[in-house]
Amino acid sequence: MIIAVPAENQSLDSPICQSFGRAPFFCIYDTGSESSRFLDNTAKEASGGAGIEAAQLLVDQNIDALITYRLGENAARVFRAANTKLLKAVNLSIADNVANFLEEKLASLEDIHSGYHHG
Repeated sequence: MIIAVPAENQSLDSPICQSFGRAPFFCIYDTGSESSRFLDNTAKEASGGAGIEAAQLLVDQNIDALITYRLGENAARVFRAANTKLLKAVNLSIADNVANFLEEKLASLEDIHSGYHHG
């Protein structure tokens, strides 16, 4: 299973980024090989629609699950269309969240907001 997590830094010890669409990086963790890599979030500088762009970036990586604190409605729609499992992050490092995922201790993400639209 491939898991994505928005990351502040390129390290498994990094805290999870509070903002999904504006996260500097995404950790892509493969539970099968127990390996991780970090992807630069090319959507972070977008003037609008960063969440949707970031979601598509991750869907294109063939992820199975996303661990994050909250998600905008439009980004959530992209993930749902791709049958990506959405899970609520706990306030720990990426490595700790992955461990919680493997132990099936993470709840489904219910915190879907309308998004941050700039007018």
